[in-house]
Amino acid sequence: MASNEEGCVVQEPESTAVLENEQFLQKVADKINKENQKKFDELSNRLQSIETLLQKSKEVPEKNPIAETIVPHNITTNVPSKTIKRFQLKHVFKNVSNFPQSKYFFSRWENHYNVKWRMSVNRFEDDLGIYVLREPIAPSEKWSIRTYLEFKVVGPNQNDVIRTWQSCIDTKDPYGFYDFLDWKHMETWFLVDGSLTVEVKVKINEIIGLEKPKIRKFDESQRDVSDVILVVRGTKFYVSKMFLASQSSVFKTLLFGSFSESKQSEVKLNGIDPDDFHYFLEVLYGESAIDESNVEDVAFLADMYDAPTAIRKCEEFLLKESKKTVEKKLEIATQYNIENLKETCRSQIAAALVPKRKKVTKKNPLRKLLCF
Repeated sequence: MASNEEGCVVQEPESTAVLENEQFLQKVADKINKENQKKFDELSNRLQSIETLLQKSKEVPEKNPIAETIVPHNITTNVPSKTIKRFQLKHVFKNVSNFPQSKYFFSRWENHYNVKWRMSVNRFEDDLGIYVLREPIAPSEKWSIRTYLEFKVVGPNQNDVIRTWQSCIDTKDPYGFYDFLDWKHMETWFLVDGSLTVEVKVKINEIIGLEKPKIRKFDESQRDVSDVILVVRGTKFYVSKMFLASQSSVFKTLLFGSFSESKQSEVKLNGIDPDDFHYFLEVLYGESAIDESNVEDVAFLADMYDAPTAIRKCEEFLLKESKKTVEKKLEIATQYNIENLKETCRSQIAAALVPKRKKVTKKNPLRKLLCF
């Protein structure tokens, strides 16, 4: 600093340059910190959606071993129903306000029950259109899916809009609403930072002609090597009592305990799907029958009948092969008591919470400002 003849303070050019450089560096640092905070906030928001699930996973009590005295006598009918197949599609569409007329925007394909599914949205005149598309993985000449669809546009203030559609689908054509919501109303009340969240809950009541191929037979051709028939919604499975008892404590109690079923040549099992039960039996008999479309159904039955081998096979598939999100894997692990998978998912989520640091070299003049 220096003074002129009139006594005014004058900043030297070199000092001015230093000040300007510091101001520039501070602006850069503020921008980087802001970007880092934004990324962290986005990650936090994503993890909020599974916060409840994490809490649930901690509250699941340890599974008690099954003893004959605590198995209900009506075990063949006193089981939760899993005959209706359900799943949910969810996608966040970005920059929605810039959508041109009549152009379709899609979510990614998802595999459910041997069928690929995805959502589509478009701007049709002054309305928002929402549709569901499905594509059979291995279609037969005649196929159909009897479904109940619940379409939802998620609002930021719990002001969701829901419309339903029930039909028997037998083509690849999209199903949905071309006038689901007024476009201006959607822009005003449902966009969050230009993005729109859309969900579709799918309930499948019946699938014809799209069943996953069976690897092993349990029909009448196996009569000579079976000593009991399990009946699931009219479908008969010829199996071995001794083998099932070795794989499942529930079957051991049911087929060799003091229940009336242990004396019967046919035992009826209610509340489950025959196709799901077929794949479950294939897994028990050593076949590689688990895939993305049936792993949750097999896990459901493995947990219901306390079958450790099937649970382990489901766990191995979900850990090594499955493309499902970590949130979905945690949900399955929690619901069906798959402990190792549960811990792995928790670790992955915890790791995602830690922000990555940027590598700072000594030559970087911003190194002190960029460390966070």
